[in-house]
Amino acid sequence: MTLILYYLVLPVIYLISLLPFRVLYLLSDGVYVLLYHVIGYRKKVVLDNLRNSFPEKSEQEIRQICREFYHYFCDLFLETFKTLTISKEKMLRHCSFHPDTVALFEQMAAAKKSVILVMGHKGNWEWAGNTFSIVCPQQLYVIYHPLANKHFNGLMYKMRTRFGTKLIAMQDTFRDMVSNRKEVNATAFIADQAPNPKSAQWLTFMHQDTPVFTGTERIAQKMNYPVVYVSVVRVKRGYYTVYAEVLIGEPASTANGEITTSHTRKLEKDIHAQPATWLWTHRRWKHKREL
Repeated sequence: MTLILYYLVLPVIYLISLLPFRVLYLLSDGVYVLLYHVIGYRKKVVLDNLRNSFPEKSEQEIRQICREFYHYFCDLFLETFKTLTISKEKMLRHCSFHPDTVALFEQMAAAKKSVILVMGHKGNWEWAGNTFSIVCPQQLYVIYHPLANKHFNGLMYKMRTRFGTKLIAMQDTFRDMVSNRKEVNATAFIADQAPNPKSAQWLTFMHQDTPVFTGTERIAQKMNYPVVYVSVVRVKRGYYTVYAEVLIGEPASTANGEITTSHTRKLEKDIHAQPATWLWTHRRWKHKREL
């Protein structure tokens, strides 16, 4: 049954990927009406997350951010499909790396330094990975959760690897990084997912007690790769600029919790700067700290 569904949906996905951007965003506007006004997909989750994260904002401001988020969310969903057929030239036009960011990665590659990239579900992280593989000298590896449906997982794999990116299943992260240590590479972690609360580091994030994934820090300390924070800024509809900065140059010398706290604070600052472009549908605060 899932195979039949896959082959029914696949032509539609390819058709969407071939649409001109102007038509794509007209379609996105229609999806927004359906998702926000008709279905109300996770609207309560989004509004609760926003109210708890921005207690200083009025209800009117919260609902405005909510609407802007759903517009962005629909755009993001359809933009992801564009990866199937988009050219390198258009990819670079729609998701560019700031010149200082390109220079940073070129300098680190010249110094034969592999790096760990840490980022959040903000902006268009899928496009950022594609552009990295086009413009930066390091081989990019992205840590990911394989989908349960092997057919759709294969489709996502194809989209993410079109421009040279390689994927590492989360459970194989450290083993694969050790096996790849002889090459100059960059391994990307999206570190704002909800971890097991018992093994997490608890921080105040967006005014809330929040468990934070510590795997990025633990692997960085073991590999002693510089930790680089990546920020994806939405410039306007359909256009993003990627910025990066070194957070920690020598992770092996850091105190426990230092790296996790550092990248969490960076993400928090980014969210405050562009609140509508973070993944508010995520049940980020479903766990409570055990007292």
